[in-house]
Amino acid sequence: MRKLLAGALALVMIAAIGGYGLWTQQRPEGHYLSDLRIAVALNHGVPGERGNLLGIEPLLFPSDYQNLQRLHRKLAAYLEQARDQGLVGPRTVVVLPEHIGTWLWARGEKNELYQATRNRDAEQWLELSNPLRYGLAMLAARGDDRRADAHLRMKAQQMASDYQQLFGGLAKEFGVTLVAGSIVLPAPYVEQGVLHIGRGPLFNSSMVFAADGSLMGQPQHQQYPDSETRRYIHSGHPFPLQVLQTPAGRLGVLVGSDSWYPENLRQLQQQQVQLIANPVFLSGKGSWQAPWRGNRHQDAAAALAFKRGEVSEQSAWQRLTQVGGDGVSSMSVFMRGQFWEVGSDGQGFAHQAGELLTGSTSHGARLLNLWL
Repeated sequence: MRKLLAGALALVMIAAIGGYGLWTQQRPEGHYLSDLRIAVALNHGVPGERGNLLGIEPLLFPSDYQNLQRLHRKLAAYLEQARDQGLVGPRTVVVLPEHIGTWLWARGEKNELYQATRNRDAEQWLELSNPLRYGLAMLAARGDDRRADAHLRMKAQQMASDYQQLFGGLAKEFGVTLVAGSIVLPAPYVEQGVLHIGRGPLFNSSMVFAADGSLMGQPQHQQYPDSETRRYIHSGHPFPLQVLQTPAGRLGVLVGSDSWYPENLRQLQQQQVQLIANPVFLSGKGSWQAPWRGNRHQDAAAALAFKRGEVSEQSAWQRLTQVGGDGVSSMSVFMRGQFWEVGSDGQGFAHQAGELLTGSTSHGARLLNLWL
């Protein structure tokens, strides 16, 4: 009798494990209607031979990342509307917001992940749906938040491939230079035109794609990770800032709060930079008018013009990112949308010839154009 019960229990366990394994492989997709509208919030200057900086602030949600076709359709719709208004040409440099590639960790998951209301619940669905990958990633995880590290590391190879396919494809499709926001990957590098991941720590990195879809230069790592992410994202100081030659001029990229620090600007100016792209993600709905959070974990922040809480986020970003020198134009572009309970805020702006250009405010997706 005891052997019979043991055998029955073993069969039940085998069936349960087999059923769980089958469940983890299923990835059904639901129907999703996406808002493809975008408003022109800023259109400064007149068309000329030098081209333009074109910032896109997309309105994105977790379901937009369920598959690449869905995300491509939304971003391509924005670019098509910009092209219809004469804002896209061979000398256009398109700037997308910070972490637009990081959310690719959510690609190809179960419907329950996208339907979750809290980020914590979405992460639990990610772990349950990918037990082997998550377990192996935890063994390799680094930093103070090993769970957050593992969530990104476990799908890093897929994320890198998706990132290059999506944004390289968009650059080629529209014939533009494209600053593809940023993506968090372990020790990324470009070799023979392909974006690879390494075995090192996580970096928040931006890549630039040429009009033929190819990668330009090496990944530009964020130099000063912010207070919310430095528990698992490492500083890019060992990797110097680079300036790339584009049809519109010499381009440098400052990821997120890197635009606050004068030393970064000096490094770019020493390389005769003409254009600065600043992809940004500002978390928290309504945070644009809230007191500035600063970057309290960075020693360099002590030398900035403001202390935490002295000014609003809006005032701090617009004043700290001012570029110096004649002939240098910059654009800061913010992520918009909602990822579970994590909202975002910010209104993109530009600087040209010492002038701050802000444009109109709106709650949906926004285009910002600066003729050079």
